Amino acid sequence: MPVGLSLGQEQQQQMEQIVAAQRAFFNTNRTKELAWRIGQLKQLRALLQAHEQRLYQAIHADFGKSEFDTFTSELSLLYSEINENISQLKRWAKPKMVRTDLANFPAKSYIMPEPLGVSLIIGTWNYPFYLNLLPAISAIGAGNTAVLKPSELAPECSKVMAEMINTLFDPAFLKVVEGGVPETTALLAQRFDKIFFTGSTAVGKIVYQAAAPHLTPVTLELGGKSPAIITQDCDLNTTVRRLVWAKFFNAGQTCVAPDYVLVHESIEQAFLERAKQEIKQQQFAVAHGNYVQIINSRNLQRLAGLLDKEKVFCGGTYDEATRVFEPTLMRGVSFEDAVMQEEIFGPILPVIAYQSLDAAIAKIKEGAKPLSCYIFTSNKASKRKLLHEVSFGGGAVNDALMHLSNSRLPFGGVGYSGMGSYHGEHGFRTFSHHKSVLDKPTWFEPNLKYHPRTAGKLKWIKRLMGLG
Repeated sequence: MPVGLSLGQEQQQQMEQIVAAQRAFFNTNRTKELAWRIGQLKQLRALLQAHEQRLYQAIHADFGKSEFDTFTSELSLLYSEINENISQLKRWAKPKMVRTDLANFPAKSYIMPEPLGVSLIIGTWNYPFYLNLLPAISAIGAGNTAVLKPSELAPECSKVMAEMINTLFDPAFLKVVEGGVPETTALLAQRFDKIFFTGSTAVGKIVYQAAAPHLTPVTLELGGKSPAIITQDCDLNTTVRRLVWAKFFNAGQTCVAPDYVLVHESIEQAFLERAKQEIKQQQFAVAHGNYVQIINSRNLQRLAGLLDKEKVFCGGTYDEATRVFEPTLMRGVSFEDAVMQEEIFGPILPVIAYQSLDAAIAKIKEGAKPLSCYIFTSNKASKRKLLHEVSFGGGAVNDALMHLSNSRLPFGGVGYSGMGSYHGEHGFRTFSHHKSVLDKPTWFEPNLKYHPRTAGKLKWIKRLMGLG
């Protein structure tokens, strides 16, 4: 540490140097070259492929995730995103011609996507590679430089990302910064051209406040209590199978996991019995490769505090030594219970019976707008009603989680569940400014807008505007 500097001052100075180097590199205009961007994406793809085993080992060390689940829920999606960027960048980055109004005739009008500049990407731990690197792919594709700050709660994943990326890429272009709250705070004190944050609503507010002094545009991918609504005419077997998989995948540590179930009272018992049977049949266990540990002891204890043992229908046990929390169903839950006061983010599924769809919708609307919503029904009128009346970031009909796998669907929240979206072309747009250009020749210049102002000129102006 330089003489006279405190630890906080040293961190601040380090972050200032990182951002200054990236800004200088961005100002060379190198990142604006499409061929160069594509080359960087190909290098990232090759890097991931070369180090796949290290990635599998790191994520297993952090919370027991299997190679199968790591590939299907993280690496496969990263490869698809890189490949789509490589194949579509020329189309996405091409200026888009728009119609020119008569007041500007003759001229061309077009919109030019351009990179925002130096971006900060603050990721989270539950899908550590996917949720850190997917927005980075969008940032690179759009022509930005990027500083990545992975979560310290998955230390092995953070370490391997830093080693891989910081070894291969120029830090003036792409840099991983490890650490905890002090490092994140020091980064947020810098002026960025774009901040992309994935995490809790509480921390999202802090990030948004930190961006305000610099008027930095922010994308917030947050969370919330995402409901699953099950009507009495659903295909119960398929509904249960898909819902149980979606809820307990990654031990419920998924921002778009079904947080609670609203089921019609006429099929509540049948749903509970069938869900209990499905949980048993799936044999969720870390050893089977289809389950993971809770990320740390603090979160395990938080989940334990949400349980009401009187309302546990099945499951409800946990092991502090292994940090494994059993898949749990709760019945007879009310909206006043502890488990309904916060996003669960774990393998507890509260089940609430409803009498009418209107009543269920009213209860959802009383809370913050959720990140996701899942509708299980065979009734077209019920589907239309729910899609029309319930506001949510994104979701599915007769499925859950799988909407994330379609990059043509923008992924993002609304209200307290976030702002902005990404995936595929939507990610390219998120990290771009769309510059408007009027391109006018000099061979013709009407006298309408110049002195003197006359009644005749005003009459012509109104005609050109379609008002005369």
